[in-house]
Amino acid sequence: MKKKGYRIWIGIATFAILIALWQICVSAGKISPRVLSSPWQVAVCLVEYWPSILSSATLITGLEGLLGFLASIPLGLALGVGLYSSKTVQASLYPLIVTAQMLPLITIAPLFIIWFGFSPVGKGVMVAIFSIFPIAVQTFRGLAKVPEEFVDVAKSCGAGSWWILFHVKLRLSAPQIFGGMKIATAYVFATAATAEYLGARNGLGIVLQSAFEAFQTPLIFSATILIIAMTALLWLLVAGSEKLVSRPRRTSLKFAEGGR
Repeated sequence: MKKKGYRIWIGIATFAILIALWQICVSAGKISPRVLSSPWQVAVCLVEYWPSILSSATLITGLEGLLGFLASIPLGLALGVGLYSSKTVQASLYPLIVTAQMLPLITIAPLFIIWFGFSPVGKGVMVAIFSIFPIAVQTFRGLAKVPEEFVDVAKSCGAGSWWILFHVKLRLSAPQIFGGMKIATAYVFATAATAEYLGARNGLGIVLQSAFEAFQTPLIFSATILIIAMTALLWLLVAGSEKLVSRPRRTSLKFAEGGR
């Protein structure tokens, strides 16, 4: 526990030092504010533009990313189970999943604009497409790594294949599955904002586009910080959910060990 607290404080101190150096370099005139705004300028911009622009844009991008991510979880789990359960599904769909992950967002965004228009639905679908891959692959890998002795014990107790899948294999694969979700969180809001940048009515992507065209560097940093903050918050939410899910399993394992 002490080591964990020590690492947290080291991270906070490192971040604070970098921010201080950043502020000093800009304030000393070593870097032009038009090239790199100071942390103070970014903070002032956040406060100034939050009520009028940033709040609504953050809400739109947040909803697009969150809805796409929530849709990708059951789809990714189902796809991962399908890849594990059927060699035919694995041979036919796995190459398509990899190909979809390799598609540059800039090439498919115009198609989604044609299909869905400028509505948030198209952005949510794009987020789901790019989030499914890590969840499906990690689910597949986690199921494949479940030791056979756990399955044999369940079969000896009369458990069926579906019961074993849901109560044994998926539970033991939880660390890999949540690992895939954590990887997906890194792309959620960045994908939504990039899609908005290429075509939307509102969102942080539109804010970034307008700020770039007007050379408003503090506003670019402000929108970027909000995307990072939402990504960190979603990652923490997934990490917290993982702890809640894994706690009963740890408790049961300790009880089993104590009964031996």
